[in-house]
Amino acid sequence: MIRINNIKIKNGTDTKSFENGVQNPEVLKKAMFVHAAKALKISETAIEDIKIMRHSIDARKKPDIFDIYMIDVFIKAPNEKLKSTEEKILKKARNKNAQIEIEKKYIFPVSNENNMYNRPVVVGAGPCGLFAALMLSKNGYKPILIERGKSVDKRREDVENFWKTGKLDISSNVQFGEGGAGAFSDGKLNTMVKDKDGRGRFTLELFVEAGAPKEILYEAKPHIGTDKLIGVVENIRNQIISNGGEVLFEHKLTKLFLAEKDGTKCVSGIEIESSKGKRRIDTNHVILAIGHSARDTFEMLVSEKVYMEPKPFAIGLRVEHPQKMINKSQYGVESCETLPPSPYKVVHNTKKQRGVYSFCMCPGGYVVNASSEEKRLCVNGMSYYARDSRNANSAIIVTVDPSDFGGNGPLSGVEFQRRLEEKAYELGNGKIPVEYYKDFKANYFDDSEDRSTWNKPCTRGEYVFAPVHKLLPLDIKEAIDEGMEHFGKMIKGFDSDEALMEGIEARTSSPVRITRDENLEAIEIKGLYPSGEGAGYAGGIMSAAMDGIKSASAITSVFGRIK
Repeated sequence: MIRINNIKIKNGTDTKSFENGVQNPEVLKKAMFVHAAKALKISETAIEDIKIMRHSIDARKKPDIFDIYMIDVFIKAPNEKLKSTEEKILKKARNKNAQIEIEKKYIFPVSNENNMYNRPVVVGAGPCGLFAALMLSKNGYKPILIERGKSVDKRREDVENFWKTGKLDISSNVQFGEGGAGAFSDGKLNTMVKDKDGRGRFTLELFVEAGAPKEILYEAKPHIGTDKLIGVVENIRNQIISNGGEVLFEHKLTKLFLAEKDGTKCVSGIEIESSKGKRRIDTNHVILAIGHSARDTFEMLVSEKVYMEPKPFAIGLRVEHPQKMINKSQYGVESCETLPPSPYKVVHNTKKQRGVYSFCMCPGGYVVNASSEEKRLCVNGMSYYARDSRNANSAIIVTVDPSDFGGNGPLSGVEFQRRLEEKAYELGNGKIPVEYYKDFKANYFDDSEDRSTWNKPCTRGEYVFAPVHKLLPLDIKEAIDEGMEHFGKMIKGFDSDEALMEGIEARTSSPVRITRDENLEAIEIKGLYPSGEGAGYAGGIMSAAMDGIKSASAITSVFGRIK
């Protein structure tokens, strides 16, 4: 195939078939035949197919915006003459942005040796667990998927009821249940994970196969949106079951059974608990995809002598601004049908060498009450596919490490989170505490001034204005103050008086790492595979899904299917 980079088209040239600033993939692909033929100086009829590999937006000369594409072009030619035909085309085209590429396809490994005697178990139905179970099921391993929460349709009812009434179900909420925390987020699929073997593209293709929008295959900043992601999750579950897998909702992992073989501890089974009581499942392979908020499971694993250690993560606040303000800063216009609601990314290193940065930015989104424990409150960002809320939000966070936690032991970071979440709950009396930046930076909460015309929060879950400036440790608060002032120089209005500060955002990533070896197994425990965000090896939907596939392949590359 021939890859063409840097196809540059002025945004707005074609205003047809756009939804939420994204062009219909089929219409776009058809248009790319024209651009490919022009770039290679060939007829469109000489092209067998085109695959759009990447689309990004160049807004450096706003308001003149350009769409930048990278595409793969498949030429009509017999296999034995394909290479020579491509070389002739390139020689004639003399296009410095075109070159021959070999298509990279991920191949999931399956062993024909060392057949299993017990079915593998996957614990947790977030992105990591779902994709691990999906790949195991697709290849005949008939996994058992255990999820402490409910199926995503029932879970959605519990979450919406919590946002309306404040009544929390500790097993079915924004953190727990089918789909994991990502099911009630922005559904972003960008990742920093290097993709040398094509596993990232393969993962995106699995998402599309399950019903995700096709443009995620090439958008530089792909997202699904919580409304569409819920359907995708259901489809993946149905695939697992149709392939011979089993899914057990409202079943919680309560114990590991370990045996000793040749002086090494090995998994021999697990204990799970439901409303009907406890039972044992015999298994020799457990993928532990428990998510970053399974604090009681962390405690159980510590008691079982599973090695883990505290790790750095980040804490801070959600910040809301009018989406039109962000669009104006980033695009030069407040809105445009051929441009999606604009994201942003800001970073600052403070005078005291604290890193402050935006995280999980949600254009046209909502700040959500993401609590999972009684009398503790945390927030997250979420958006629907349309991203049509009037406000943009992101977390503005500061990295913390074990020296900040004020405790010892592997769960010191968990306790640090809990203290902050308890304080947030008290500040808002169970509602999301909100403060205008004018008061936040002044360390003085003023509820006497008339602010009826100021920007109002876009939240899921009730909010109340409160002295949020009292929530964070002093050095973290000072770092955010300095960061906000710096970001105001990057994005006009970012540090305006009516910017909204909401908290606490304390679950940006896992506070522990369940250390694994080169075989992806837990230290000194064969058959236990710590995976995804909860184990400290991922940081979002996409990286978690990729790690789930990686963990599944660690089993299937060594062990054959059940006899």
